Amino acid sequence: MIKVTKLPEIPQNSIIIESFGSTDYEDTYKVPVNNYHDYSIDYLTALFFTSLPAWIKMLLSFRNFIVKFLGLKGGDTNKLKEPEKSVYYPIGSDAVIFKVHNRSNNEIVMADNYKLLNFRTSLLIEKLSGKEYGYLYCSTIVQYNNIFGRLYFFPVKPFHRMIVKTMLKIVSKKLE
Repeated sequence: MIKVTKLPEIPQNSIIIESFGSTDYEDTYKVPVNNYHDYSIDYLTALFFTSLPAWIKMLLSFRNFIVKFLGLKGGDTNKLKEPEKSVYYPIGSDAVIFKVHNRSNNEIVMADNYKLLNFRTSLLIEKLSGKEYGYLYCSTIVQYNNIFGRLYFFPVKPFHRMIVKTMLKIVSKKLE
């Protein structure tokens, strides 16, 4: 059974912490991944965002319907397709559904800024010397721009956590 672990803080070597000073919310989850040497962080990011089970697609479609009344945007989950292994996301491009804000060879930080809140999410691969497996981390940080950002994120938070853990498990299973 694949175990997703919630960490008490963002990894110190993560570039997501450079995104903005104070945060109102942050989380990090990690999962072991096999054969990570065979894949780039770009491919792992694409795999993460295109490996949505039907129940997550349904939740995101519902969220996208609701948020358009708040002036927020949402992506079309029906257009997602299996990624090519050669995929590469430069800074400023769209990494499946979010814009790439920053990147390194081992991490991609995606971002969006809304009237209500600003958020960053990253995927980071930790390569373990001499091991056939590594760890894939997903970190999210949020900054509220006003009270409505806090109100918006309150009901989203439990779904966010559940979705991230599920998607990390799916990626780990696909790489076995």
